[in-house]
Amino acid sequence: MDDDQDEIIVPINNDLERRIADAFEVFDHAGNKSIDIREIGTIIRGLGCCPTEAEVQEITVGVEDPATPGSVHLSKFLPYVSQLITEHRYEPASPEVLLEAFRTLDPEQHGYLTKDYMSTLMTQGGEPFNQDELDEMLEIAIDPQTQTIPYEYYINQLMVDENH
Repeated sequence: MDDDQDEIIVPINNDLERRIADAFEVFDHAGNKSIDIREIGTIIRGLGCCPTEAEVQEITVGVEDPATPGSVHLSKFLPYVSQLITEHRYEPASPEVLLEAFRTLDPEQHGYLTKDYMSTLMTQGGEPFNQDELDEMLEIAIDPQTQTIPYEYYINQLMVDENH
């Protein structure tokens, strides 16, 4: 090994760690097993997790490299995220939980929500969606015939996408 190489070897022990490392490497533009901390949420969500922005900040604090603030090294990221996924943290809601949430928003049980009502909910409550996120969601959710969101159909679409 060259003396100028002080690279940390990061062993990959299983399929989960390989998936995490592969997702990480997409953002490792310099090829030095380090990424910008701003990419953490994107990577975690790309692995199928659904953390809130506050939870992404917690993960960031847990994996940020103190020697190089603003970056995270794969050697710290890999075991941390592997444990999160193994513990089933930040998993997406089940279809049953999603259906119950939609039914709560539809007290008259129409079986759908209007585009305007959903847009208002998604941009003003909790962790608001930005316009791009809202457009992406509505593109899948809106029935082009009725311009409403038939939520049982939408949930089924989400489950199909998630499993492929």
